[in-house]
Amino acid sequence: MANIALFSIWAFVFSLNFGATYCYFSIPLKIYPGKYNFTTEANLSSVRVVALKSDGEGLSLASDPSGTVNFLDMVNNLQGDSGRGYYIEMSIGTPGQKLNILVDTGSSNFAVAAAPHPFITSYFNTALSSTFQSTGRSVGVRYTQGNWEGVLGTDLVSLPKGPNGTIAINIAAIQLSDSFFLPGIDWQGILGLAYPMLARPDSSVEPFFNSVVKQLGIPNMFSLQMCGAGLSASSAVNPPAGSLIMGGAEPTLYRGSIWYTPIVEEWYYQVEVLKLEVGDQSLNLDCKEYNADKAIVDSGTTLLRLPINVFNAVVEAITGSSRIENFSSGFWDGTKLACWKKDENPMELFPKLSIYLRATNTSQSFRITILPQLYIQPIVDTENELECFRFGMSPSSNGLVIGATVMEGFYVVFDRSQKRLGFALSSCAGKKITH
Repeated sequence: MANIALFSIWAFVFSLNFGATYCYFSIPLKIYPGKYNFTTEANLSSVRVVALKSDGEGLSLASDPSGTVNFLDMVNNLQGDSGRGYYIEMSIGTPGQKLNILVDTGSSNFAVAAAPHPFITSYFNTALSSTFQSTGRSVGVRYTQGNWEGVLGTDLVSLPKGPNGTIAINIAAIQLSDSFFLPGIDWQGILGLAYPMLARPDSSVEPFFNSVVKQLGIPNMFSLQMCGAGLSASSAVNPPAGSLIMGGAEPTLYRGSIWYTPIVEEWYYQVEVLKLEVGDQSLNLDCKEYNADKAIVDSGTTLLRLPINVFNAVVEAITGSSRIENFSSGFWDGTKLACWKKDENPMELFPKLSIYLRATNTSQSFRITILPQLYIQPIVDTENELECFRFGMSPSSNGLVIGATVMEGFYVVFDRSQKRLGFALSSCAGKKITH
């Protein structure tokens, strides 16, 4: 049996970066909800080790909602991992039917299975809810992987580990789907937490969180801590793996300060990336390359996805700075694994990756530094003398996406009221590593 050691690596380096490069641009509206990327059923047990560097001063912490919500009631209300998704339990209809719902900051529809499916164990039976009302409107959403079709309706929803109260919400009853529900998942619907612009069939369909803010009177912000350990092949019930805090930020879930970047456009949670560094060397690309056609933070996408030109530049920089010879191209494109003996430490061979974001004071910036333990992800096989890894990035034709595997290192605050998105070091960023 492998020995397990617990590592907690925290690295905070603060410096000022005045006169940050300006990179304002116009982005056409394109609907690409970069969704859950189930590319393998392998058992990933990745170490989530990250560093947060902040360039700037005076960025305020998120405000507590003056007792409107008890945040502690919401701690550990998520289960799952970055491979299969983070989900929260909800009670839907009258009487309540309990379902697990995927938390997704990259779409805006609240949709649940309303018919049997071979890959799910339960579904929302609209006929058994006395409060469900169909609008008769058809609706469908297509994601990067998978899609569904159904009918819009309204019903009452409550969260056992969420804000107190029952909310009348728009709900899409999924009747047909293709590659949306997949083997090994333990959720039966999706909770889109983005803005009305992404709602389908149009923006008149009020998203779930908008309804919560309006009906319960909580502040217009939520925060996410995701503490899973990558993709797991286990079908067992998952332990608590994170927290969705509606109405503010819970101080026990992060360390240090929260550093904010402006939300550029209110559709996805779109941010502005100023530059990327591999090791200590900038890629020296025009900042528009990083933001084409958008840069977003999306809990429903697994990997760090980079525009094709940026991805190629990152791979070239990694291969140029690492001590690996004749490295297979299949590793970078996700078709092959890289393997070492279990007593070796391949992380020493790879550089860190830093993503610079504009701070709310536009003359300053801060960076998220991702160590190799995050983007070189182990595939656990205890019966093999070798330990194999996959590359935790992928090329994207529809923008840069900071996905779940990066978010797992941070406590992320979606402060919609002040149109900003915050990062702090998560209290669960230290993970177990198997040798």
